[in-house]
Amino acid sequence: MLRREDLEQREQDTLAPYAVKSAHAGGRAHPEAEHPFRLAFQRDRDRIVHSTAFRRLEYKTQVFVNHEGDHFRTRLTHTLEVAQIARTIARSLRLNEDLTEAISLAHDLGHPPFGHAGERAMNEMMQPFGGFEHNQQSVRIVEVLEERYPDFPGLNLTWETRDGLKKHQRRTRPHDQSSQATSIGPSLEAQIADHADEIAYNNHDIDDGLTSQMIHLDSLHEVPLWDEHFGEIKIGFPQASLKIQWRQTVRAIINSLVLDLCHETLRRLETSHLGSADDVRAASQRLVGFSATMERKSAELKLFLLENLYRHYRVVRMAEKARRIIRDLFAVYLDSPKQMPPDFFNRIADDGTPRVVCDYVAGMTDRYALDEHQKLFDPRVRV
Repeated sequence: MLRREDLEQREQDTLAPYAVKSAHAGGRAHPEAEHPFRLAFQRDRDRIVHSTAFRRLEYKTQVFVNHEGDHFRTRLTHTLEVAQIARTIARSLRLNEDLTEAISLAHDLGHPPFGHAGERAMNEMMQPFGGFEHNQQSVRIVEVLEERYPDFPGLNLTWETRDGLKKHQRRTRPHDQSSQATSIGPSLEAQIADHADEIAYNNHDIDDGLTSQMIHLDSLHEVPLWDEHFGEIKIGFPQASLKIQWRQTVRAIINSLVLDLCHETLRRLETSHLGSADDVRAASQRLVGFSATMERKSAELKLFLLENLYRHYRVVRMAEKARRIIRDLFAVYLDSPKQMPPDFFNRIADDGTPRVVCDYVAGMTDRYALDEHQKLFDPRVRV
């Protein structure tokens, strides 16, 4: 059986010099003994997968609310797709796959119900109390809210995994002996998870948009990235159904984006002459990215989705309905917090009512939020 030390040495021998190594992990907020044969970031990944917040992602919206259909992507399936893409990129660049996967699997834990519409409503309601942002909520979940261990709150993940979730937050190194906090940038593994997220949702939203018939196939010809790959697929598979052709086109676009990202990132790394993960964090700009040509094509695709899917009247209707539900729930609990379950109400003395209400509502799945709204506002429904 391979010991943890053997696996750490394997990383040292095979990963790129600028990859984050498990043996050099920055530690956990609450000290724990190392596992005899599992690496630090493996343990992070497993704790995330076994968390309550991860299971709830199955019933949280990506674009389409859960009850709209069984074949649309949920926040959970999106997360799994991100992790797959991120691992592929990390492996090709000889980076730490376990850390990349852990960050990818946890990146949406803090998303409230009803997708981005729900997040906008949460931010609106939390404006007097500091606002709401799902990446910050993800960090709060893994550091505070998960209840699984007797000796500490949260999941007690390594510093590197928690740092990788701070997408829009200021990053600092762990305090050194002089207690000075140094501002830094994200690891390559965190940057990859960020780009894998974008690759996954852009392309899979096309698939869901076509499935829902909110996007018409003919309209996609105005998107160069789609048009060039769809043309190749039609030539290569002329007898295939349109559904298979469009799904093969989505597959081809994802592959082209991943290939471009890997080649361009490797080019940047080679010209930057980085010798360690610390050099990456000290770099003046992010090193993971697309070529200029692919960046333009990806931007055109995102603009198409914004205009043709995210602003579609059915999506707008779903978003407005979600906004009303979130606003109603938040207002009721803020005004009458005793209507929350006791384990949340009892935290108010320590965290304050707005913060506890935020944690409660943000943790809801779509269907739980709908059920709660009915119980609170429909007098015919039993509470």
